[in-house]
Amino acid sequence: MSRLRTWAIARVLRAVQRRDRRRLRRLMRRHPGLEIHPEAASALAAAAFHLDPGARLRIAARVVTERRWEGVRFNVRAGGELVIEEGTWLRSDLAPVIFHVYEGARVTIGPECFLNGCQISAKAGVSLGRESWLGPGSRVWDSDQHDLDAERPETSEPVTIGDHVWVAADVTVLRGVEIGDQSVVGTRSLVTRSIPPHTLAFGSPARPHSEIGDRSTVGI
Repeated sequence: MSRLRTWAIARVLRAVQRRDRRRLRRLMRRHPGLEIHPEAASALAAAAFHLDPGARLRIAARVVTERRWEGVRFNVRAGGELVIEEGTWLRSDLAPVIFHVYEGARVTIGPECFLNGCQISAKAGVSLGRESWLGPGSRVWDSDQHDLDAERPETSEPVTIGDHVWVAADVTVLRGVEIGDQSVVGTRSLVTRSIPPHTLAFGSPARPHSEIGDRSTVGI
Protein backbone atom coordinates (compact mmCIF):
# COMPACT_ATOMS: atom_id res chain seq x y z
CA MET A 1 0.00 0.00 0.00
CA SER A 2 1.40 3.36 -1.00
CA ARG A 3 2.13 6.07 1.54
CA LEU A 4 -0.41 8.33 -0.16
CA ARG A 5 -3.17 5.74 0.11
CA THR A 6 -2.29 5.03 3.74
CA TRP A 7 -2.46 8.76 4.51
CA ALA A 8 -5.86 9.04 2.75
CA ILE A 9 -7.32 6.12 4.72
CA ALA A 10 -6.03 7.54 7.99
CA ARG A 11 -7.59 10.89 7.15
CA VAL A 12 -10.98 9.28 6.46
CA LEU A 13 -10.81 7.33 9.72
CA ARG A 14 -10.01 10.47 11.70
CA ALA A 15 -12.97 12.21 10.09
CA VAL A 16 -15.27 9.31 11.04
CA GLN A 17 -14.00 9.42 14.62
CA ARG A 18 -14.62 13.16 14.86
CA ARG A 19 -18.15 12.71 13.56
CA ASP A 20 -18.76 9.87 16.03
CA ARG A 21 -17.48 11.99 18.93
CA ARG A 22 -19.89 14.76 17.95
CA ARG A 23 -22.78 12.30 17.92
CA LEU A 24 -21.84 11.00 21.37
CA ARG A 25 -21.71 14.53 22.74
CA ARG A 26 -25.16 15.24 21.28
CA LEU A 27 -26.51 12.07 22.88
CA MET A 28 -25.15 13.08 26.28
CA ARG A 29 -26.73 16.53 25.97
CA ARG A 30 -30.04 14.90 25.06
CA HIS A 31 -29.89 12.37 27.92
CA PRO A 32 -28.68 13.89 31.22
CA GLY A 33 -28.24 10.40 32.69
CA LEU A 34 -25.82 9.31 29.95
CA GLU A 35 -22.10 9.51 30.74
CA ILE A 36 -19.53 8.30 28.21
CA HIS A 37 -15.88 8.74 29.12
CA PRO A 38 -13.89 10.59 26.45
CA GLU A 39 -11.48 7.63 26.33
CA ALA A 40 -14.25 5.14 25.50
CA ALA A 41 -14.35 4.02 21.87
CA SER A 42 -15.84 6.50 19.42
CA ALA A 43 -17.43 3.46 17.69
CA LEU A 44 -20.07 3.52 20.43
CA ALA A 45 -21.74 6.20 18.32
CA ALA A 46 -23.06 3.37 16.13
CA ALA A 47 -24.83 1.77 19.12
CA ALA A 48 -28.57 2.09 19.73
CA PHE A 49 -29.40 4.17 22.82
CA HIS A 50 -32.98 3.87 24.11
CA LEU A 51 -32.98 5.72 27.43
CA ASP A 52 -36.13 6.85 29.22
CA PRO A 53 -36.10 10.11 31.19
CA GLY A 54 -34.56 9.28 34.55
CA ALA A 55 -32.50 6.38 33.20
CA ARG A 56 -28.77 6.26 33.91
CA LEU A 57 -26.01 4.77 31.74
CA ARG A 58 -22.32 5.21 32.52
CA ILE A 59 -19.61 3.94 30.18
CA ALA A 60 -16.07 4.17 31.53
CA ALA A 61 -12.71 4.70 29.84
CA ARG A 62 -11.35 2.12 27.38
CA VAL A 63 -14.71 0.46 26.78
CA VAL A 64 -14.49 -0.74 23.19
CA THR A 65 -16.72 -2.19 20.49
CA GLU A 66 -16.79 -2.64 16.74
CA ARG A 67 -18.33 0.09 14.60
CA ARG A 68 -21.45 -1.85 13.64
CA TRP A 69 -24.81 -0.14 13.36
CA GLU A 70 -26.80 -1.15 16.45
CA GLY A 71 -24.17 -3.76 17.23
CA VAL A 72 -24.69 -2.75 20.86
CA ARG A 73 -28.21 -1.95 22.06
CA PHE A 74 -28.80 -0.10 25.30
CA ASN A 75 -32.38 -0.16 26.61
CA VAL A 76 -32.70 1.48 30.03
CA ARG A 77 -36.06 2.39 31.57
CA ALA A 78 -36.77 5.23 33.98
CA GLY A 79 -35.07 4.55 37.31
CA GLY A 80 -32.84 1.86 35.82
CA GLU A 81 -29.05 2.07 35.90
CA LEU A 82 -26.35 0.43 33.77
CA VAL A 83 -22.65 0.82 34.56
CA ILE A 84 -19.92 -0.56 32.29
CA GLU A 85 -16.53 -0.34 33.92
CA GLU A 86 -13.24 0.45 32.19
CA GLY A 87 -11.57 -1.82 29.70
CA THR A 88 -14.65 -3.88 28.82
CA TRP A 89 -15.03 -5.19 25.27
CA LEU A 90 -18.58 -5.31 23.88
CA ARG A 91 -17.89 -7.57 20.91
CA SER A 92 -20.60 -7.30 18.28
CA ASP A 93 -19.24 -8.90 15.11
CA LEU A 94 -20.92 -12.28 15.75
CA ALA A 95 -24.21 -10.92 17.13
CA PRO A 96 -25.45 -7.79 18.92
CA VAL A 97 -24.75 -7.18 22.58
CA ILE A 98 -28.12 -6.31 24.12
CA PHE A 99 -28.94 -4.75 27.50
CA HIS A 100 -32.48 -4.45 28.89
CA VAL A 101 -32.55 -2.64 32.25
CA TYR A 102 -36.03 -2.17 33.65
CA GLU A 103 -37.35 0.37 36.13
CA GLY A 104 -35.45 0.24 39.43
CA ALA A 105 -32.95 -2.37 38.25
CA ARG A 106 -29.16 -1.98 38.30
CA VAL A 107 -26.66 -3.74 36.04
CA THR A 108 -22.93 -3.50 36.70
CA ILE A 109 -20.33 -4.87 34.28
CA GLY A 110 -16.97 -5.04 36.01
CA PRO A 111 -13.64 -3.89 34.58
CA GLU A 112 -11.98 -5.77 31.71
CA CYS A 113 -15.03 -7.93 30.96
CA PHE A 114 -15.68 -9.53 27.56
CA LEU A 115 -19.29 -9.63 26.37
CA ASN A 116 -19.54 -11.42 23.04
CA GLY A 117 -22.90 -11.26 21.23
CA CYS A 118 -24.89 -11.86 24.41
CA GLN A 119 -27.97 -10.49 26.20
CA ILE A 120 -28.54 -9.23 29.74
CA SER A 121 -32.04 -8.48 31.02
CA ALA A 122 -32.57 -7.12 34.54
CA LYS A 123 -35.69 -6.28 36.53
CA ALA A 124 -33.86 -6.52 39.88
CA GLY A 125 -30.12 -6.56 39.27
CA VAL A 126 -27.24 -8.25 37.46
CA SER A 127 -23.55 -7.86 38.29
CA LEU A 128 -20.41 -9.20 36.64
CA GLY A 129 -17.06 -9.09 38.39
CA ARG A 130 -13.62 -8.32 37.00
CA GLU A 131 -12.54 -9.96 33.73
CA SER A 132 -15.60 -12.15 33.32
CA TRP A 133 -16.74 -13.38 29.90
CA LEU A 134 -20.17 -14.03 28.39
CA GLY A 135 -20.06 -16.07 25.20
CA PRO A 136 -22.08 -15.64 22.01
CA GLY A 137 -25.78 -16.40 22.29
CA SER A 138 -25.71 -16.47 26.09
CA ARG A 139 -28.47 -14.85 28.11
CA VAL A 140 -28.61 -13.63 31.70
CA TRP A 141 -32.16 -13.08 32.96
CA ASP A 142 -32.93 -12.16 36.56
CA SER A 143 -36.67 -12.58 36.10
CA ASP A 144 -39.27 -15.12 34.96
CA GLN A 145 -40.08 -12.45 32.31
CA HIS A 146 -43.86 -13.04 32.57
CA ASP A 147 -46.54 -14.23 35.01
CA LEU A 148 -47.09 -17.99 34.77
CA ASP A 149 -50.76 -17.63 35.66
CA ALA A 150 -53.04 -15.68 38.00
CA GLU A 151 -51.72 -17.57 41.03
CA ARG A 152 -48.01 -17.46 40.14
CA PRO A 153 -46.84 -13.95 39.32
CA GLU A 154 -43.50 -13.07 37.77
CA THR A 155 -40.56 -13.25 40.20
CA SER A 156 -37.26 -11.39 40.00
CA GLU A 157 -34.05 -12.10 41.94
CA PRO A 158 -30.58 -10.58 41.37
CA VAL A 159 -27.93 -12.54 39.47
CA THR A 160 -24.27 -12.31 40.53
CA ILE A 161 -21.37 -13.50 38.37
CA GLY A 162 -17.99 -13.29 40.08
CA ASP A 163 -14.47 -12.43 38.95
CA HIS A 164 -12.70 -14.30 36.12
CA VAL A 165 -15.79 -16.34 35.24
CA TRP A 166 -16.28 -17.80 31.76
CA VAL A 167 -19.87 -18.38 30.67
CA ALA A 168 -19.48 -20.10 27.31
CA ALA A 169 -21.73 -19.98 24.21
CA ASP A 170 -25.53 -20.39 24.25
CA VAL A 171 -25.79 -20.53 28.04
CA THR A 172 -28.90 -19.33 29.88
CA VAL A 173 -28.47 -18.04 33.45
CA LEU A 174 -31.74 -17.63 35.38
CA ARG A 175 -32.88 -15.55 38.33
CA GLY A 176 -31.27 -15.77 41.75
CA VAL A 177 -28.13 -17.53 40.50
CA GLU A 178 -24.66 -16.78 41.88
CA ILE A 179 -21.66 -18.03 39.91
CA GLY A 180 -18.56 -18.02 42.07
CA ASP A 181 -15.19 -16.53 41.17
CA GLN A 182 -13.09 -18.32 38.53
CA SER A 183 -15.78 -20.78 37.51
CA VAL A 184 -16.58 -22.00 33.97
CA VAL A 185 -20.03 -22.84 32.60
CA GLY A 186 -20.06 -25.11 29.53
CA THR A 187 -21.78 -24.43 26.22
CA ARG A 188 -25.58 -24.70 26.02
CA SER A 189 -26.01 -25.08 29.75
CA LEU A 190 -29.09 -23.97 31.67
CA VAL A 191 -28.04 -22.47 35.01
CA THR A 192 -30.88 -22.64 37.53
CA ARG A 193 -28.86 -22.96 40.75
CA SER A 194 -25.78 -21.25 42.12
CA ILE A 195 -22.32 -22.55 41.24
CA PRO A 196 -19.45 -22.50 43.77
CA PRO A 197 -16.12 -20.80 43.03
CA HIS A 198 -13.47 -22.66 40.97
CA THR A 199 -16.04 -25.05 39.48
CA LEU A 200 -16.59 -26.45 35.99
CA ALA A 201 -20.34 -26.84 35.53
CA PHE A 202 -22.41 -27.85 32.53
CA GLY A 203 -25.66 -29.49 31.53
CA SER A 204 -29.37 -28.73 31.63
CA PRO A 205 -29.68 -28.02 34.45
CA ALA A 206 -26.00 -27.19 34.99
CA ARG A 207 -24.25 -29.26 37.66
CA PRO A 208 -20.67 -29.17 39.02
CA HIS A 209 -18.36 -31.70 37.36
CA SER A 210 -14.80 -30.80 38.37
CA GLU A 211 -12.60 -28.13 39.87
CA ILE A 212 -11.10 -25.16 38.00
CA GLY A 213 -7.71 -23.71 38.92
CA ASP A 214 -6.47 -20.14 38.78
CA ARG A 215 -8.04 -18.22 35.86
CA SER A 216 -6.81 -14.78 36.86
CA THR A 217 -3.96 -14.87 34.31
CA VAL A 218 -6.01 -16.33 31.43
CA GLY A 219 -6.40 -13.90 28.51
CA ILE A 220 -9.05 -13.67 25.82
